Amino acid sequence: MLAFNIFKWIGSLFTDLLFLPFNWLRLDLANQEYGWWLSNGVNWLFLLVLIVLFAYWMGESKKFANEGTEDRA
Repeated sequence: MLAFNIFKWIGSLFTDLLFLPFNWLRLDLANQEYGWWLSNGVNWLFLLVLIVLFAYWMGESKKFANEGTEDRA
């Protein structure tokens, strides 16, 4: 019973709280002129963050590879 309540709480957390901004974008902005641009702007923002983090990760990996400390046990 406890496990069922935990999964029910997780489902409620996502549907009732964490997805609210996306529901707002989907429902309220769908009929407005700028809704499409704002919705896609969120996707471009996520993509930009992903590219910046990937570039940082690759830079750090290159730094460790050049120092010879990569995969050192």
